[in-house]
Amino acid sequence: MKKTLALLMLVSSLAAVRSQSTYYVFLDGPSESPANASPGTGVGTVVYDPILHTLQLQVTFSGLTGTTTASHIHAATANPFAGTAGVATTTPSFAGFPLGVSSGSFSNTLDLTVASSFNAAYVTANGGTLTSAEAALAAAMAGGRAYWNIHSSTFGGGEIRGFLSVVPEPSSTALAGVGVVGLALRAGHKRRVLKR
Repeated sequence: MKKTLALLMLVSSLAAVRSQSTYYVFLDGPSESPANASPGTGVGTVVYDPILHTLQLQVTFSGLTGTTTASHIHAATANPFAGTAGVATTTPSFAGFPLGVSSGSFSNTLDLTVASSFNAAYVTANGGTLTSAEAALAAAMAGGRAYWNIHSSTFGGGEIRGFLSVVPEPSSTALAGVGVVGLALRAGHKRRVLKR
């Protein structure tokens, strides 16, 4: 019974994870528009949860030629992985983002049901409600038309940026494999009970 309960909990947690969309981002100067020669780089993840209406953000960056002045996500560009767009999320910067530094790390979760998680102009331009703004941002991220920008004192328009790219979900085959293992465990348990 305990194994069955554990298996159900595992399958349930896998289903919850499947509802999330995870994106990775690599930020650098050549990815800016216009491109620059900054030696700065950054790497991060963005996890969008449409059930909890959250956007979990993590990034580590270093090597900036200036000190940070702002950071946020821009959306939606006209074409995937190219161009520029207005700021979609918190302005002037994510709450808690380290400002005045050339390297650092950041982790925070935005509640997309709260107006302060968005740029007011983005909400207005995308249907006028938080629900429509969230849907627009989700579509932009899924379509490769959203990027994370870190602005600095040297590059006011952005020193390093990177487009959000999808992290592949576990395959259906992998999830089916978990189910098969669970059924095998369950069958083994029944055989042991019958032999007693």
